[in-house]
Amino acid sequence: MDYVPAILLSALAMTAIVGGRYLLSSGFFAWLTRRVRPGQYDPLQPQIRREIRWSLLSAAIYGVPAGIVAWGWQNAGWTRIYTDPDLYPLWYLPLSLFLYLFLHDTWFYWTHRLLHQPRWFRLAHAVHHDSRPPTAWAAMSFHPLEAISGAVVIPALVIAIPIHVGVLGLVLLVMTVMGVSNHMGWEMFPRWLVHGKLGKGLITATHHEKHHESYRGNYGLYFRFWDRVCGTDIGLADTGSRFAAPPRGKRVGG
Repeated sequence: MDYVPAILLSALAMTAIVGGRYLLSSGFFAWLTRRVRPGQYDPLQPQIRREIRWSLLSAAIYGVPAGIVAWGWQNAGWTRIYTDPDLYPLWYLPLSLFLYLFLHDTWFYWTHRLLHQPRWFRLAHAVHHDSRPPTAWAAMSFHPLEAISGAVVIPALVIAIPIHVGVLGLVLLVMTVMGVSNHMGWEMFPRWLVHGKLGKGLITATHHEKHHESYRGNYGLYFRFWDRVCGTDIGLADTGSRFAAPPRGKRVGG
């Protein structure tokens, strides 16, 4: 059992990394919000403090499986993470990126729908929806039960599916940026993208804000695929939302 202290140390290190990544990414988008939408977060300071507390607890929960997997990759060969780009064909790099994002999105969609069942919502998911409206600090504001459901998916994927360490870093970057930007209360992407062909398949803040307004539909994380297949996609023009995607630089709602 000599490896137990090393695994615990790895879990602590990953907790610090996940927490630092959250503070840096959410802090950056909160700063950007203050620049682009002055005063938007001013009345929400008590809510923001609550979001940060829940998010740092979630970071600790995410750090445990991440730390175990990181130790296993470096010391025991538990994972399918590889560093040699010649180990698989070059075309596998973008394929593995899409595969990870799609499988993560699939897990998120179905667990998210489950969390909206009344019992699970009251037990866990209500913590996330206590952010009304959500801010850039809310991306990891989860009850521990919800945090556990999100913390296991990437570790499970790296054990099952080969991925280059650089592509894994890109997966984590996409996960972080989309998780934060989709909650920050305004649309940073231009209207032509959000309402164009690309926007019909991707989730941005405009799409996810509808979920936080109506508490139903738009359950995906990256893609609108499962929402469209399952009839839970709330179109961007389907509700009288205060959150229509504005031209860049225009304040949401007026």
